[in-house]
Amino acid sequence: MRIGFLFNHDQIHQIAHSLPIALTLADTHGDVEVIVATTNERLREEVNRIAGEWGVSSVHFVDLRPRSIFSRGAVKLLDRCLPAAKLTIYRDHLAFFSSLDALVVAEKTSAILKTRYRISTLKLIHTRHGAGDRAIGFDRASSRFDQVLVSGPKIRDRLIRDAKVAPERLSMIGYPKFDLVPAISPRLPFQANGRPTVLYNPHVSPHLSSWYRDGRAVLDFFVEHTEYNLIFAPHVMLFERPFALSIDKMRIDRPGTLDEKYWAAANIHIDLGSRASTDMTYTSAADLYLGDVSSQVYEFLLRPRPCVFLNTHEIRFDDDPNYAHWQTGQVITRPTELGDALMAAWDRQSSYRPTQDRLFNQSFDLTETLSSTRAARAIMAFLNLTAPEAVTESNPLPLRPSLQLRGAA
Repeated sequence: MRIGFLFNHDQIHQIAHSLPIALTLADTHGDVEVIVATTNERLREEVNRIAGEWGVSSVHFVDLRPRSIFSRGAVKLLDRCLPAAKLTIYRDHLAFFSSLDALVVAEKTSAILKTRYRISTLKLIHTRHGAGDRAIGFDRASSRFDQVLVSGPKIRDRLIRDAKVAPERLSMIGYPKFDLVPAISPRLPFQANGRPTVLYNPHVSPHLSSWYRDGRAVLDFFVEHTEYNLIFAPHVMLFERPFALSIDKMRIDRPGTLDEKYWAAANIHIDLGSRASTDMTYTSAADLYLGDVSSQVYEFLLRPRPCVFLNTHEIRFDDDPNYAHWQTGQVITRPTELGDALMAAWDRQSSYRPTQDRLFNQSFDLTETLSSTRAARAIMAFLNLTAPEAVTESNPLPLRPSLQLRGAA
């Protein structure tokens, strides 16, 4: 049995959502060949780092690159604005994908292996990446997968209702990314000043993000208000290309550049896409979350703290499940409201805490068993390689030294 795990993106933010599953499978099922495929050097380095820390040596690693003349030409021409390299991988490596019994992925473009390239023998397993509320996470593309691993009941229920995924194609496994979180939250050097630290985490999608209209005004606020520290760590794809494109609603915008005054501010830490932007360093270190529609707010709520949201587009969000996370903190429409919102946030936290707990528990079904262990068992059961009872929680593997269950406030 050959099970592949594919990482095919410009950035590394999807790796933690499925690599722990691959490492657990390799660690616990010696009869299964686990192949981890990466499509650029950035991905390969991050995979090697995590695998090295995990201490698993039985994984096979392969590099997939665009290799046809057509693919290399398309990448050179289009990749500054469109994910051309990502799309050519499938066409150029059909023999590799056909050799697998199952392919585990954290994104949806790989469904073209079935819909376009008609590889009928390949089982596609989707791990998703993030546990957010955006509508695109629950579109009909999810129904193209043979099995979908979900983090909690919210995800399961919306996939059944909105994406029309059959319940038997869903397995609730928790959140493998949490298996990598250290037990002690990190602190950044500039936090030694003792000031409260705000994480500003705008999304990349032009029709949803607060960045394009209000982002610089937010940064200006913190330049002027040095009583706060600011971590500016947007979605890792926001500044990856000169233009940002929304795929669910065709919008394009330009993220632009950052003025030197932001980089020079002693109370502002800027990270436009390093590993720390993806491994929960910042969501763990910050004292308050400021954002718009990113699913990282739910990772931040692993340890409940105040939240503030920017409704830049003046969305009517009441009772809209796509903005359920806006119930966990105050929602403002202009950066001019930011000062009052921050001053009140800690006093209001007790009133938001019950909602934070409720929405977190709907998003993540966490148990004493590692989520990656549960996911590995679910995959093996789906492929009929283990008895169904082996998927239960009755015989968990030992916990790794990480934060397994939600911490106290």
